[in-house]
Amino acid sequence: MTDHMLTLSGVVAGYGGGDVLQGVEIGVPKGSVACIVGPNGAGKSTVLKTISGLLTPRLGEIHLDGERIDNKSAADILGRGISQVPQADALFSHMTVRENVLLGAYIIRRQKALVRERYEQVAELFPIIADRSNQHAGNLSGGQRRMVEFARSLMLDPVLLMLDEPSLGLDPKALRTLYDSVMVLKGSGKTILVVEQNVRFGMRLATHGIVMESGKVVTQRDAASIIDDPELAAMYFGGQTPTRSA
Repeated sequence: MTDHMLTLSGVVAGYGGGDVLQGVEIGVPKGSVACIVGPNGAGKSTVLKTISGLLTPRLGEIHLDGERIDNKSAADILGRGISQVPQADALFSHMTVRENVLLGAYIIRRQKALVRERYEQVAELFPIIADRSNQHAGNLSGGQRRMVEFARSLMLDPVLLMLDEPSLGLDPKALRTLYDSVMVLKGSGKTILVVEQNVRFGMRLATHGIVMESGKVVTQRDAASIIDDPELAAMYFGGQTPTRSA
């Protein structure tokens, strides 16, 4: 669909001959924050790996802004504008904030003027990049480290940013920083796809919600309607509807 930045159609994929994804159908609207939630083993992170080209679908198709990408390499998909912030903390603690951010521009490193321009842009979005540019990343708090990871992922000016369990291991203060950071990204016009185990936090972030179970999409619609659905709450959210309050 033309209003979707990303579509997955009948995607079947997995590991070592076992299919984790069982005909996944997903549409991520342009400019949205779409969040995939569901129980452990639902296939949430496998969706991200398949989109990024780390896994090749056995069946189905993936389109980015109307162009088929499931037959492309991971490097090609990255070059076409899909960037991912991994689940685990992936900063190099012994390197400075600036050095960590510049690693995100590795494939365009010879275009020095463009790299400088992109760095200035991400520093404007996330002032900590300028304020702590020469500080070692290992001295930052959890929320600050997430901001640096986001900034690094933006150095290629992606059309789609994927976040894998961004809230993992963060305390309440860091969660607030994370929430604000995602809102900054959304305000800059980025399309964002989030996988979250923390359903309440994920649905607070999202404009578009996707619920998965056993490798299939159970429902996908406006995040607010998912939050207010008592049947979904009973089945997937521990019997309590998530809240949008801070």
